[in-house]
Amino acid sequence: MNILLINHYAGSLRHGMEYRPFYLAREWVRLGHRVRIIASAQSHIRAQAPHLHGKAQLDEVIDGVEYQWIATPAYRGNGAARVINMLAFVTQLYRQAGQLAQQLGADVVIASSTYPLDIWPAHRIARMSGARLLFELHDLWPLSPMELGGYSRWHPFIMLLQAAENFACRHADAIVSILPKVRDHLEAHGMAPHKLHIVPNGADPAEWLADDGPLPGLAGARLDALRRQGKFIVGYAGTHGIANALDTLLGAASLVGDERLAFVLVGGGPVKTALQQMARHMRLTNVHFFDPVPKQQVPALLRSFDVAYIGWQRQRLYRFGIAPNKLIDYMMAGCAILHSVDAGNDPVAEAGCGLTVAPQDPAAVARGLLALFMLSPPERAALGERGRNYAMTHLTYPVLGRRFLQACA
Repeated sequence: MNILLINHYAGSLRHGMEYRPFYLAREWVRLGHRVRIIASAQSHIRAQAPHLHGKAQLDEVIDGVEYQWIATPAYRGNGAARVINMLAFVTQLYRQAGQLAQQLGADVVIASSTYPLDIWPAHRIARMSGARLLFELHDLWPLSPMELGGYSRWHPFIMLLQAAENFACRHADAIVSILPKVRDHLEAHGMAPHKLHIVPNGADPAEWLADDGPLPGLAGARLDALRRQGKFIVGYAGTHGIANALDTLLGAASLVGDERLAFVLVGGGPVKTALQQMARHMRLTNVHFFDPVPKQQVPALLRSFDVAYIGWQRQRLYRFGIAPNKLIDYMMAGCAILHSVDAGNDPVAEAGCGLTVAPQDPAAVARGLLALFMLSPPERAALGERGRNYAMTHLTYPVLGRRFLQACA
């Protein structure tokens, strides 16, 4: 089967985020399918951009997956320049639909960008190819910018996004959603009930089953020093953004009142400096900020945590469910997890791998951490093992890749 996957922000292990399209595509290639990913050369979430050297596009093959990078205008942040970048990408694909249909002879065309605008060129390519059309839902647009960003439903760009979502619900042969509780929303916008397939985010088991030894470098040395002091490590690894509710974790750190607990925050992001200032203002000597570690060192880092924290803002948008990569990483590492959330689903409760407490509530987080601290090491290890077993059974890309193909049939 020939699969064409359109994802504006797609990355690879060479280019960085977003990994999901690459991991799925690689599994499909391993199963004998041909896969081409079309992505923009410009992305705000990709660690390393492909170099087009002034060309309109660049073709390359990475681990058997064909990539076609499309030149689009550069941008930063979430302003008008990002919208122009989106529209340029979608417009180019629409214009090249006939050429793309002829080149690949796709059996399946997947519109997979975070925003739904790529459904229109994907529909045109699928129609010209006689291919099955899939819409992959990552985030709910335009609902996300409306509920998180305060945009009016009558804003012209919001109206365009809504038209695209409605078109996808009506015209896609199948819809694959990362979010598990979206059925009512999609049916309200025209989706037939039989179209929906839930395929959450996942992990590559090969990255987690290999034991590369202790964490090297400065981060490893600092963690070793905390261990020698007899500290119980409460860890967070990932982006330091507003949505990650790390201010709640700092509030909990000020309430714990037990010097045996050390809080380690690893990563970077837009609010890291503010969090460091907050920790200094609160005189939190039990909080330690580490620089990001390379992706290949993340398993060793997470295995050094006694408890891993993941938090969320209190947002109505989460009623449609969550599927965070960070949480899957914690499970694969065998961490006992403290989850601070109110959402339509709770993977920690489903897996039985930790405790869930209310979001944006430092006192609740502090009580949850102390409850996990009071468990014996074998009891915490059992929580972590349940999480790892759950992830290995349900959340690895060899499993998810096959589930996704069921929607393509």
